[in-house]
Amino acid sequence: MADAAAEGADTRGEGDAPAGGSNTGEAQPDLADPEEPGAPAALADTGASAAPGGEPGAKPQGEPGAKPQGEPGEESQGEPGAKPDLESGERPAGSPARKPGRKIGLRARVRRRRAARAAATASEFQATESGTAQPVPETRGGMFRSLRVYNYRLFAAGGVVSNVGSWMQRTAQDLLVLDLTNGSAFALGVTVMLQFLPLLLFGLWGGMLADRYPKRLLLIVAQSLMGLLALTMGVLVVTGSAQVWQVFVMAFMLGLIACVEVPTRQSFVVEMVGRKDLSNAIALNASSFNLARVVGPAVAGVLIYALGGTGPIFLINALSFAGVLAGLMLMRTSELTTPEPVPRAKGQLREGLRYVMVRPELLMPILLIAFVSLFTQSFSMSIALMARQVFGAGAASFGLASSMFAVGALAGALMAARRVRPSRRLLVGGAVAFGVFQIASGLAPWYPLYLISLVPAGIALISVNTAANASVQLATSPEMRGRVMGIYVLVFTGGAPLGAPMLGWISELGGPRAGVMVGGALTLIGSGVAIMLTKMIGRRSHAAVRGVAAATSGAR
Repeated sequence: MADAAAEGADTRGEGDAPAGGSNTGEAQPDLADPEEPGAPAALADTGASAAPGGEPGAKPQGEPGAKPQGEPGEESQGEPGAKPDLESGERPAGSPARKPGRKIGLRARVRRRRAARAAATASEFQATESGTAQPVPETRGGMFRSLRVYNYRLFAAGGVVSNVGSWMQRTAQDLLVLDLTNGSAFALGVTVMLQFLPLLLFGLWGGMLADRYPKRLLLIVAQSLMGLLALTMGVLVVTGSAQVWQVFVMAFMLGLIACVEVPTRQSFVVEMVGRKDLSNAIALNASSFNLARVVGPAVAGVLIYALGGTGPIFLINALSFAGVLAGLMLMRTSELTTPEPVPRAKGQLREGLRYVMVRPELLMPILLIAFVSLFTQSFSMSIALMARQVFGAGAASFGLASSMFAVGALAGALMAARRVRPSRRLLVGGAVAFGVFQIASGLAPWYPLYLISLVPAGIALISVNTAANASVQLATSPEMRGRVMGIYVLVFTGGAPLGAPMLGWISELGGPRAGVMVGGALTLIGSGVAIMLTKMIGRRSHAAVRGVAAATSGAR
């Protein structure tokens, strides 16, 4: 898999959706209060009953003496004595329509709420801010429903193995840099910067390639190259030839490959599971990733201590790529819902940027992730600094700290897997909570308390990551998904080249605690800025957005 540094971006088809949209002045549906089930729209709105058909003056059809349909006091059609089905919410034929202003009973309100949830859009802000949202198909089957799909089972199984290896390598890489530089926090920050710098420079082109070429083949090539890099670094460390500049080169090369691999992998998920199970699959991918984050660092810490070095860890990671490659090669390609490749043309990058800028339902999660991720990608680095320099923990204890953070992230991912659609409240609340718990972890006076504070921080981070990822993908049309996910990955990981060296510099000046707390404070400030910017841009482009066809039109 992609190196674990692209942590929150690590995720793994598209069902039929009707084309739709609304013009600028067209009345928008009120998804929070849909019309009563079973009632025609005209009747529900006006309260008028349907007049019986026939010529003017003609009596209603039926037996002599029968009352015309729709007159007050008429009993519902059917067997004598039959009562209206109050539970279903359907109005019997011929019954008078509800008068405007009439109070609605408790059961009717409950039915309306259920209907609103079933017909809700991919995220709450899609309906409330743009009016262009399409309903997410109602799904059932529990927390692991996406695993019923054969191709996704292969993909997920290979991903678990590869993610464990990648997290083992991430732990070994951090410790190797600290060993080669006598514990330099700045060098550790430079390593993270080099790994994410290519995504900042070339991430948009990677998303464009994901729209242009078969995603499965792109993933096979990218995963093979990552395995080769791990093998090369492992040989250098085992033979005693490793130098810090070689680690820098490897990190930069991994970043180049991730430019294509990450947006391709993210947009490939919907081709395997369909639109109806996309949110569940994203959450399960996050669960797999964070399960590996629990197991990987802990196993790496034990093996580094037992084997006396980090070299074997790189070799084990190289071997772990065989799992995901086997899963990709064994897939049934006929069961993938692959969109038509986008032909090469000028201005495709600008088209992707314009597509996002005029849609608040895309802009808000992307801006929020941009500010939140400025320091979250460096949070694993701060765990290493806190464990070693503040609390004096060894390799095994450092692995435990990373695992505690991953336990929280895994719990958050499993909770997200039960949700049918993401929520704006979850998106914003998760970002704020993560900033608060970052500050709390920096203030922890004892190592056990520090370990405990990492659990809710992990829950908050994975909550905002999964909500943002699902919101963006569900609001994007298939032919634009690669480019939009390229933008998402760019802002998600592009902050690391800026945040990581800054955090390392602050940590060297004021200590690791200061670096962690500054990161938490900036997360809170950035969340507020993202919300304000979205509202400002949304007001300016509101009319244009409401006149654009729905993002999910033509989806498969």
